[in-house]
Amino acid sequence: MVYYTNSPAETEKLAGAMAKKLTAGDVIAFFGGLGAGKTAFVRGLCAVLAPEAFVSSPTFALINEYPGPVPLYHFDMYRITDEDDLFSTGYYDYLDQNGILAVEWSENIAYALPENHIKVTLTPLGEEKREIRIEGGDRFEDLKF
Repeated sequence: MVYYTNSPAETEKLAGAMAKKLTAGDVIAFFGGLGAGKTAFVRGLCAVLAPEAFVSSPTFALINEYPGPVPLYHFDMYRITDEDDLFSTGYYDYLDQNGILAVEWSENIAYALPENHIKVTLTPLGEEKREIRIEGGDRFEDLKF
């Protein structure tokens, strides 16, 4: 399904609508370049899943954990170059934690994504406008935001 947003706030609202349909064990694989809106999307997920969380890009920490009834684990794979790097993040352990994984820069670990992952591709169409393609099941069709 393809959605269009006109601001970071709209991107966050779309993500919030998606968050209501997520379940424990879901892996969201984000694709898109620098400034595409991946972290804004995660802020929107957290607004529903972990409203007390302060969301920031995990660029230097590699992972941020946001507690909630179903915890959200936010990964940044920008610097991951091989299997050893990926293993050192604890990614494989988090797959078994019964939380939701939000993985930025998934193109760097495409080989390690679960078969049933949810793919979210963010494409800038201007300063703030985004095309957001969500693939991975019909539960994300016709999201209201």
